[in-house]
Amino acid sequence: MDDQLALCQHKLENQLQQLNDLTLILDAELKALSSRKGDGLKEIAREKLVLLNSIQKLDKELSGFASELFSHEAIIPITKSINEKLLNCKKQNDVNAQAAHQANLAVRELKNILIGAPSSVTYGQDGAVINAEAELVKNIKA
Repeated sequence: MDDQLALCQHKLENQLQQLNDLTLILDAELKALSSRKGDGLKEIAREKLVLLNSIQKLDKELSGFASELFSHEAIIPITKSINEKLLNCKKQNDVNAQAAHQANLAVRELKNILIGAPSSVTYGQDGAVINAEAELVKNIKA
């Protein structure tokens, strides 16, 4: 039983470290999104996916342990930390998803303005909103 406890504790500590690593990746993802520099986003997404797969694999391994192990006094604080870290990661991922959505909307609107899409919105000299009817790019050839 002591070997199982030690192995369980070791796997939980690994999972906690992986969640800490995920927190760092999520922070980097938000910085890349907010700086509007998409260069690193592809690499960050790949790292995030690899780490999530690793966390999921470790979670599956942990599910094979007897449930009594998780009520041991050495394990309880680790599982509590894991649950808190997991909740924080989920919240941060939701924030990142919202930031990505907003960045996408901004890029789409800018594109529509530049190509003079009928639904483009611009501002007049007085600051009033004007729906531009393809007036921004008259007689421009690319």
